[in-house]
This record gives sequence, structure tokens and C-alpha cells, in this order.
Amino acid sequence: MQRLADRLDLINHWTGMTVRWFALIMVLLQFAVVLLRYVFGFSSIALNESVLYLHAGLFMLGAGYTLLVDGHVRVDIFYAGAENRTKARIDAFGYTILAIPSMMALLYWTWPSVINSISMMEGAISVGGIPAVWLLKSLIPAFCILLIIQSVACLLRQIIALRDGVDDQGAQS
Repeated sequence: MQRLADRLDLINHWTGMTVRWFALIMVLLQFAVVLLRYVFGFSSIALNESVLYLHAGLFMLGAGYTLLVDGHVRVDIFYAGAENRTKARIDAFGYTILAIPSMMALLYWTWPSVINSISMMEGAISVGGIPAVWLLKSLIPAFCILLIIQSVACLLRQIIALRDGVDDQGAQS
């Protein structure tokens, strides 16, 4: 189970290492948009939309990596003071009952719209924009799949921790 979890982690690790560059490109592109508009009086809808596309890609494709590095926001009313075994149970519940089913539902309900958009190569958001709304919509199933993969990897780790008996100090007993 540990090897499977590690291999699943690699998918989001490499995705995260790739899409992190979107942040830098997005900042540089936004700087260029502002510079072109206010210094040179030039404006481009496609250039503005490219920042939107990068932003969407960064967050949608980076969500699985954020889960991998435990960077998601937690509402830790019960979690913060809990013992490690209780934390493992809470996490396992969250992945099994909340994360995986919600991502599967989102994938199921958005799939027809995404397929329709791809099949007709849905065009630009605005006149003069990037003619690839289908690409933006394709991020939805990618987001769901990456989060399902990472949730399964995290769930496997929680099962291992519960099976092997993790105590309060995080050591296996």
C-alpha cells in the first residue's frame, strides 16, 4: 500500500512542480499587460485572458499538490487537540466520505458540459480573446482526477497508520 501511495503522490508532485511556473509567468504577463496599457497605450483582450487561463491552471491543477503537501485550510475545532490516531480517523473519514465522493460527483455532473465544449472547440470568452474556452473547461475533470488520486494516496497512508497503530507521539507501536 505504501508503494502505491508513493506512486500516486508522484503524479501530483510532478504536476505541482510544473504548474508552479504558472505563477511566475502570470506575474510577468500581468506586468506586461499593465506596462503595455499605461505606458504604450496598447491593450489586448487575449493577453488579459492569458492571465486568467494561467490563474485557472495554477489553482485547478495545483490543488492535488496542495493536498500532497498538506497545504489545504483546515477547520480544526476538533482536529488540533486530537491524538494522532483520532487525526488519522478524521482524515480517513474526510477522504472517504467527503473528498472522493464530492470530486466524483463534480466529475460526473460536469463531464457532459466539458465533452460538449471540447467537441465543438468552444471559442473565446470575449471577442478578440483566446479561442479556447474548451481548454478552461478541461481543467474541471483534471482537477477532479488529480484530487481523487491524491485523496486515495492520503487515505492509503491513513489506513497504514491506523493498521500499524500510530501513538500520540507519531511513532508506530
